This record gives sequence, structure tokens and C-alpha cells, in this order.
Amino acid sequence: MTHLIVFVAAYLLDALLGDPAWLPHPVVAMGRAITGLEHLLRRLFSSTNTGLLAAGCVLAALLPLGSFCIAAGALLLAGRVHPLLALALNAFWGGQCLAVRDLRKEAMAVYACLKQNDLPAARKAVGRIVGRDTAALTAEGVTKAAVETVAENFSDGVFAPMFYLAIGGAPLALAYKAVNTMDSMVGYKNDRYLYFGRAAAHLDDVVNWLPARLSGLLLILAAPLCGLSGKEAFRIWRRDRRSHASPNSAQTEAACAGALRVQLAGDAFYFGKLVHKPTLGDPLRPVEAEDIPRACRLMTTGSLLGLILLAGLLAGRLLCL
Repeated sequence: MTHLIVFVAAYLLDALLGDPAWLPHPVVAMGRAITGLEHLLRRLFSSTNTGLLAAGCVLAALLPLGSFCIAAGALLLAGRVHPLLALALNAFWGGQCLAVRDLRKEAMAVYACLKQNDLPAARKAVGRIVGRDTAALTAEGVTKAAVETVAENFSDGVFAPMFYLAIGGAPLALAYKAVNTMDSMVGYKNDRYLYFGRAAAHLDDVVNWLPARLSGLLLILAAPLCGLSGKEAFRIWRRDRRSHASPNSAQTEAACAGALRVQLAGDAFYFGKLVHKPTLGDPLRPVEAEDIPRACRLMTTGSLLGLILLAGLLAGRLLCL
């Protein structure tokens, strides 16, 4: 029962509070740890390709295990003070692993700038939530970038942490966030991280494999509930879900593109270099600013379906005990 309470409470905490800027966040601590460990490991290991691979493997092992052990140890100590303190801390950290409220907030900030015809502000706003270069994006490019990040982060920032929270509470959810944060910081195929970040990138692919596919299916189910096309979401998901260098990213983006009946993805600039990527979906209509709130509704509805699914499984497990 405690596990179910923690899971539902974590979702509600994220929905109600999000991540206030004044509140310390574990992902910030993870980012600092990654930076510090990278400097240390690059000194300890040789700068050969083999040495960088080995250093990256050490990082990929240390950060998730360390995050899990620190969280589990803190919960154990809190439980010795009072069981309710451990439950509250578990739910609090679990809520910090989710990003439903903040993802919607950041995407809608982009939408507000577009509605005010303030393209420079929209570029700046979308630059906070995407990795691509945004300085030269058109209004359509800004919109596509915002929609794509909402779709992709439905898996990475919403359902995947919910999935691991349901399995192992906040410690496992934080271990997942450690993997995801590593990938976002060092999982690039550039000169600096091609070898050092390879283990982190592959580990991120592994831990996201099942959640990403479930996330795509949840968006398909959510589409008709939002007044979008469930039929197109399923068709495009089936056709385009493997059309990405990552084995996971296209799962949710393809479903979202189909639901909206637009074409997403395609070429983009990263760090000044043009990266060629396949498109997802069919251009049945032009992308428009209103697609941002539509994508946010799709993401939020998908998260509620995920909550029902995982909470139902936890409740069913209780009944079977």
C-alpha cells in the first residue's frame, strides 16, 4: 500500500508544484557530479579511444548506482526517525523526477511568444528546452521544435520516470534520471564525447527501450480523448517509429506527428553543424502555433493514462498478495 501511495502522491506533487526554481533539485546535483567526475576520469584514464571508453563506462556505472544508494540510504535513515518521514521523502523525490507541469509550462511559454508575434523571444524560450540551434529558426521551426520536445520528453521526462518509480520508488527513479542526465550531457557523437559518452548513450537506450514503446502506445490511446486522430497516430507510429538514429526517440514523436496530422523532425543544426534526420509523419496540414497546446494536452492526457495503468498494476499486485 505504501508503494502505491508514494506513486500517486509523487504524481500529484509534480502536477501541483512542478519544480520551483528556489527548491534544490537532484538533477542539478547530478549535473555537477557528472562534470566533476568527467574532469577526474579524464585525468585518471588515458586519452586514447580505449581509455576514454573505459572512463565513460566508469561514469555510467558510478552515477546511477551512487544515486540509487544515496536515496535508498536516506530513506532508510528517515524511516528510523518515522515511517511517515520516509514516505514523504520518497514521494517528494519521486515528484521531482517527473516533469509534467514544467514541460507544459516551458512549451506554453514558447506558444505565448509566438502568439505575440515575438519571434526572437520564442527562439530564446524554445532554446531552453531543446538541444538544437535556435537563433535562425522560423516561427514554424520554433513550433516544430517545441512540439517535438514535448513528444520526446513525454517518455524521458514523464512516463519513464513514472515507470521506474512504480517499480522501485524514488531510488530507482533517481537512478533512471541519473542515466538520462548523463546522456543529455555526454551522450553526443562529437569529437569530445564520441568515446567518453558512448556507454552513457547506450545505457540510456537500454533503460528507455520499454518505457519509450509504452509511451508511444499511451499517446495513441490519448489522441482521441484530446480530439486528435488516434487512427493517424497509430498509422504513423507503426510506419515511422524506427525512423531515427536513436532506437527510442521516434516512438513518441511519430505518434504525436500522426495525432496532429503534421510532419515533424527532419534536418536541424546542432552546435553549428547541419544534422540530417528523417521526417516523421505526413504533411497533411501545415504546422501552426496551436499545435503546441495540442501537444501539451496530448502529453498530459497520456500521463494520466500512464498513472491509471501503473497505479492499477500496483493495486492489482496488492490484491494478489
